[in-house]
Amino acid sequence: MGLIRRLLLPDGAEPAALPLLCGRALRALVDGYVAVLLPAYLIALGFGTWEVGVLATTTLAGSALATLALGAWGHRFHHADLLRATALLMAATGFAFALGSAYWPLLLVAFVGTLNPSSGDVSVFLPLEHARLADAAQGPARTTLFARYSLLGALFAALGALAAGAPDWLAQHTTLSRVSALRAMFFGYGVVGLGVWWLYRRLPAPHAGAPRQPAALSTSRPVVLRLAALFSIDSFAGGLVINALLALWLFRRFDLSLTAAGSFFFWAGLASAASQLVAPLLARRIGLLNTMVFTHIPASLCLIAAAFAPQVEVALALMLLRSLLSQMDVPARGAFVMAVVTPEERTAAASFTAVPRSLAAAASPALGGALFAAGWLAAPLVACGVLKISYDLALWFAFRRVAAHHGTATSAD
Repeated sequence: MGLIRRLLLPDGAEPAALPLLCGRALRALVDGYVAVLLPAYLIALGFGTWEVGVLATTTLAGSALATLALGAWGHRFHHADLLRATALLMAATGFAFALGSAYWPLLLVAFVGTLNPSSGDVSVFLPLEHARLADAAQGPARTTLFARYSLLGALFAALGALAAGAPDWLAQHTTLSRVSALRAMFFGYGVVGLGVWWLYRRLPAPHAGAPRQPAALSTSRPVVLRLAALFSIDSFAGGLVINALLALWLFRRFDLSLTAAGSFFFWAGLASAASQLVAPLLARRIGLLNTMVFTHIPASLCLIAAAFAPQVEVALALMLLRSLLSQMDVPARGAFVMAVVTPEERTAAASFTAVPRSLAAAASPALGGALFAAGWLAAPLVACGVLKISYDLALWFAFRRVAAHHGTATSAD
């Protein structure tokens, strides 16, 4: 445990952050393969492209409402209790998907559960963990801690994506049918939920010398609302090409196999993980805001180009290049939000910036699925790229003066 602590925690970070980092890694592992397997599982159960998009939308909508409730009432409860309850909900979600076959019950579980069909973390875990991470470090150590949190998420999501080929291997080399092998993967998701719950039992309970009590938004409300509005544009765009739909695009456009798709998402995840190592270094040199904007725009251009790539090798190369750049803003964004609000409002700020993102992202997968079903395979990728570039430019123009005024909000502090 001492070696793991030295490897994961930056200098100046409190040991209480360690369970959060380990929990993020475990969740990312199963999220990585669920995002790839979800469309394959639903199609194997007899559902169509439209149903895949609707279920993805329902999942994101449920996460958004849960995050909204957290922002409104979560400050009444201790973070550790909420995290443990969410971990149990994760376990129940996995077991329910492993046992279910009918569409409407699965849709209900998707709405109330923690399933994540996207490449990023859109669950209620995120604001809870971000608030605790922000309290666990200060100054440059905070940005580094957020970067390691994102790095673990990207790295283990990549490993999870590689595991997406396991059902086909099991179906070929054992007596399990393909559907049964897919069910086993969702059962594993539930088991990991129990493991995360055990980890979060190690989080410290409240005590007399505990840090500040969380509070509802007050003085930071104007900044948070502006950020939330802009983040929603980015998330709506990202929802058009969440991993589940991007996998579907690869299946439809290039007839890629499940194993090959899993391998691609593995390498894409590794590329995203590598970018997390660069993000805090870049933020120290050019600031958090510039890191968020000027790495995002080239990534969006790569996605637009991939939509028109004539060969699968070209498309995959462009999307790998996108993966090297597109997630570099994640630790910078988390550190930026935590730096521009008061410490007492961090949980509420993380929740209220996450809610519009989740709601916006929830609206777009069904639209992306409908465009795919209509045969417009390039449209979701192009729309995503154009909207993300518009978001980046709007964010930079809206907050460049804030960045100049609050030097600690735009540097590594």
